[in-house]
Amino acid sequence: MFPLYDENPTRITPYFTYGLIGMNILVFLHEVSLSNARLNLFLSQYAVIPQQLTTNFSQEWITLFTSQFLHGGWWHLISNMLFLWIFGNNIEERLGHFRYLIFYLACGALAALCQWFIGINSEIPSLGASGSISGVLGAYIIRFPQARVMTLVFLGIFITTIRVPALVIIGLFFVQNVISGLVSLQTAANMSVESGGVAYWAHIGGFVFGIILAPLFGLFRRD
Repeated sequence: MFPLYDENPTRITPYFTYGLIGMNILVFLHEVSLSNARLNLFLSQYAVIPQQLTTNFSQEWITLFTSQFLHGGWWHLISNMLFLWIFGNNIEERLGHFRYLIFYLACGALAALCQWFIGINSEIPSLGASGSISGVLGAYIIRFPQARVMTLVFLGIFITTIRVPALVIIGLFFVQNVISGLVSLQTAANMSVESGGVAYWAHIGGFVFGIILAPLFGLFRRD
């Protein structure tokens, strides 16, 4: 199941959602313009590297925010920006522009800390907007659980579209990440070398913090 759009209109222009999407695209275009050596240097400076954050937090804390604008490939970027495009505008409308920006960045930073906590001595860079967007999804599922989302469904060789409540598609996203996160812990425990992959615990952490923080930022305030 892959979301295409939601049937949940807004009355504002979501400037910060558009701006965040634009920033992510511009930074990624800069990434792909770099040589491998320069790209590695760029990521070492702006991505979260848990070992460096552990040993030198006073200088590395800024990467909790800069890493939110980095992506590891085209699909990583496109899927993240699609989710932000679909679900971000409604949360920006409910929170207000500036509170939404602070909420987005806070969820991303806290999500990165969750992933850091899982492997504080890891040397693998952690990057991407997934933690921030997971926070947006957490806010959306508690504010608009019954909003209909047009969803692309793959049934073997057949592809169709259906409308499902946000509670279903976002709930499945969270459950999938919890299962995958637990499996990743078990896999890491059984391996003698470190391996990279999806930052499931950043997704989980961002989602949970989104649910916690969004009401404090005014998600349920009256119009």
